[in-house]
Amino acid sequence: MGAITSATAIYMLRRYALVLGLIDHPTQRKQHVGKVPLIGGLAIFMGVTAGAACYGHFHWFIKVLIDTTMLLTLLGALDDRFDLSVRERLVIQTVAILTVIATTGVYIHTLGTIFGYEIELGWLGYPFTVVAVIGLVNAFNMMDGIDGLAGCLEMVSIAAITLFVGMGPLHETVVLLALLATASLPYLLANLGLVGRKIFLGDAGSTLIGYLLAWVLIRMTQLPEAHMSPVNVLWCVALPVFDTLAVMVRRMRQGKSPFKPDRGHIHHIMLGCGFGPRKTLLALIGLAGSFAFIGVAISHGIASAGVNLMIFCLTLVAYIWTTTRVWARQEAAREHAQATTPWTARGHAVATPASVGVGLVSSAGTIEPSSRLGRPGLGSGLKPSIEGNSFRSALREPPR
Repeated sequence: MGAITSATAIYMLRRYALVLGLIDHPTQRKQHVGKVPLIGGLAIFMGVTAGAACYGHFHWFIKVLIDTTMLLTLLGALDDRFDLSVRERLVIQTVAILTVIATTGVYIHTLGTIFGYEIELGWLGYPFTVVAVIGLVNAFNMMDGIDGLAGCLEMVSIAAITLFVGMGPLHETVVLLALLATASLPYLLANLGLVGRKIFLGDAGSTLIGYLLAWVLIRMTQLPEAHMSPVNVLWCVALPVFDTLAVMVRRMRQGKSPFKPDRGHIHHIMLGCGFGPRKTLLALIGLAGSFAFIGVAISHGIASAGVNLMIFCLTLVAYIWTTTRVWARQEAAREHAQATTPWTARGHAVATPASVGVGLVSSAGTIEPSSRLGRPGLGSGLKPSIEGNSFRSALREPPR
């Protein structure tokens, strides 16, 4: 039912996306081709809600979670439409999280037993929960940079959670994850261009995915019958967490806001290394899956949560070091290419053999002359890249 409802919602919402203003336009940061509807998140939420209504036997926690998810999905849609400020979004997200805590009593009150010591948070558990949920929401938002990536990472996380806990005492929570996965399938098919015209997830979708996964993981680690260590949770969402922390650390070291968007995420780095969008997507799915399997192997082979946490932290440090070095080399090469490219006073490129015939890679994989896309060569102010002076249509920076 969830998949059918989601597919129907995509068909209906696509017709009214322009009227609703839920359209993503190409910009210098968002280098897709044409106007694309931002309706994926709304369709997924409708699918989850329809599936939950058919199931009908959820615990009070799941009902409150779905209600607050509706609030944040609408917030994301408004952000897609009106580009809300960071403060406005954070305030409403915090209110939704505190509502769940106040009405269900579920929050992060313990970090488990680390090297023989039970780490109880006490009242610090409330702000820690707020930061954790908002952090994962933003992690999935930042990973929504190429077609299919956020949705596929969601699937990897759901599969990892299932491997850790199975279908045991938290049957309802696993059912919710199944509803989320099935409702996301029609979106993925459309977003990857396999069925119908392309649509995007939007802030509504990335917020929904991050929010639901965060609360599911919190509930599974804070109830004794779940038998899931809080450290194991980190492996289920390792790639989004790693990449978000790596980007934020690099931005702060540069004296920039950690929330200022740029093109330094792992998918941007891989595209800069010459990988195509689909190869990048497959590689990152494999990387996320590898992290999850490492976590499962450690949890079954090593009883100590402290050792598990140490391995996770070492992997995080290695990830940050590697991606930062590769990104720095790409930036240096890009700056060198820009410095050696002649420009006129008006910011137009001088006609050279390298700049003649500059175009964009279309969604069909062919070179489109810039004039056909409404971009007269380099006169629009786009700077030539270091990969043959071309920009890939499937590469786009998330709205935030």
